[in-house]
Amino acid sequence: MNTIFLDACFSKKTSYTPVWYMRQAGRYLPEYRKLKGTTNILDIVRNPEFAAKITLLPVDILNVDAAVLYADIMIPLLGVGVDLEIVESLGPVIKKPVKNLSDVQKLRSLEPETDIPYLLQTVAILRKELKVPLIGFSAAPFTLASYLVEGQPSRNFLKIKAMMYADSKAWNLLMEKLTDMIIVYLTAQVKAGVQVVQIFDSWIGCLSEEDYQTFVLPYSQRIFKELKKLSVPTIHFGTNTAGMLESFSSVDCDVVSVDWRMPIAKAWKTIGSKKGIQGNLDPALLLSDFSIIKKHVDAIFDSLPKREGYIFNLGHGVLPETPVKNVIKLTEYIHMKK
Repeated sequence: MNTIFLDACFSKKTSYTPVWYMRQAGRYLPEYRKLKGTTNILDIVRNPEFAAKITLLPVDILNVDAAVLYADIMIPLLGVGVDLEIVESLGPVIKKPVKNLSDVQKLRSLEPETDIPYLLQTVAILRKELKVPLIGFSAAPFTLASYLVEGQPSRNFLKIKAMMYADSKAWNLLMEKLTDMIIVYLTAQVKAGVQVVQIFDSWIGCLSEEDYQTFVLPYSQRIFKELKKLSVPTIHFGTNTAGMLESFSSVDCDVVSVDWRMPIAKAWKTIGSKKGIQGNLDPALLLSDFSIIKKHVDAIFDSLPKREGYIFNLGHGVLPETPVKNVIKLTEYIHMKK
């Protein structure tokens, strides 16, 4: 197995810079569109052979250094019986959003072997096929809570903030339950064969640093503390974290993944040299000419204080409009960076 990515996660010296992409199995790939057709992602995830095939697809096409499990951040909620669907061009929609303490109390614990056996089967299939490490993932408690309370993607997050500020009993219980759920969920993935885990806090940037420290950070800290016992590398990813990066990176993770809103050298200085860093090219740049992409990539590498612990990635997922040739050329170019 190619362990370059694993070594970089542990800040070991590597012969070249490893690279993978969030949403590397996505609509920008014609092969993905052909395979997926009109099938909903939740139906694909419930089919282990199908999900494994899609997970493998970009590894073969792009020659990346890691595979990321084809799944959805809503899987643990689906497993505990939350009535939801993934709506094309919108995202997750919860049919009966959580509104109060009574609703929170109804959320049950996750039992992976009986609630999401298909996901564990997908992992088992992939470990037999892959020659690069497999990344598993989960949404963070705040991001899952945002969907549960808002009912769908939100721009202003008024409902989740209202609960956070005004209903401490409901908020604390919700975050405790989701924290427990995520720990169980990721532990099951690792036991099934996942070799790295990444936690996505996609909506955390809507909070102030003070609110993050008060209402969210303690739960994220507990998750990473528990994951440490599993002896696999852990990655903490969030968007719009520039204003709270010191707090965001204070959890006991191995790598902090940053978006493009802060220069990566400045981000690494804030995070501290003992942790690795992942990022952080703006995904929109991949829609431009490769000469422009190359210029921005060179700027990132020229600014790095060191190479040990650096993993190249985008600041978020690959956009559907992205030309595949640019992603292939980018991967080749990164691999030349010694």
